[in-house]
Amino acid sequence: MPPRRRRRNQSGQQGELNEAAQLADRLQQAGYTKRDIARIINRDPSLVSQFYTKHKGAAFVPALRQVLAAVETGGITDLPELAAIAARHTHRRTTASGARARVRTKAVLITPTGSGTGRVGVQAIASGSARLRPLIAEAAHLGLRLAFTVRLTKTGYVHPSGSRSDSPGIRRDVTQRADHTEERSYGSAQTGGHDAADFARRVDAAAGDVTAAVRQWLVETGRIHPDAHILHLEVRTWRPR
Repeated sequence: MPPRRRRRNQSGQQGELNEAAQLADRLQQAGYTKRDIARIINRDPSLVSQFYTKHKGAAFVPALRQVLAAVETGGITDLPELAAIAARHTHRRTTASGARARVRTKAVLITPTGSGTGRVGVQAIASGSARLRPLIAEAAHLGLRLAFTVRLTKTGYVHPSGSRSDSPGIRRDVTQRADHTEERSYGSAQTGGHDAADFARRVDAAAGDVTAAVRQWLVETGRIHPDAHILHLEVRTWRPR
């Protein structure tokens, strides 16, 4: 049965799916999620969504064709093996003159001192705070330390603000807001912070979902309730002395 065609585009007018979206649909029918497809082509999950909303993905059509053939004909299901197939058929974009196009990288800026910051709000958090993953990965590669600030409703925290069972245990690093939410920081240069490599492993174990990795740490260490939701997340890095 052919994939059901969606009739949508960025302007809201009716339109056909481009080939990248059609191939992504067929992979989803085979049991893969958009996040899986993103891992296969080594890109952010938001790009796969843009196959549908912004008609992107033309550069990945050859790779997606080969991956789909490997799934449907070859019976290959292992994500790393499919990613290796895709990598052999993914090529850099070219400009109108035929020159190789510049790579559009994420805004990951870590200074020579190791200082870097990334923030996400509600919408990005709902999709896993993907834009923070490169920052954490680069910090891990450079052997940096990191700290993070989260905002939750006050009832989401286990300990009262300023509690020494929480972090940092001093009220000046807690920001209380009029909407009954509270920001708390976990880790600092003074306390030593967290090993970026450890958090990078946590993010990888959560399939790249930074929100889930941070939330799991907060639950595991008894700082927030299991049903609490992160509303704001900020990650900071620095080089250990």
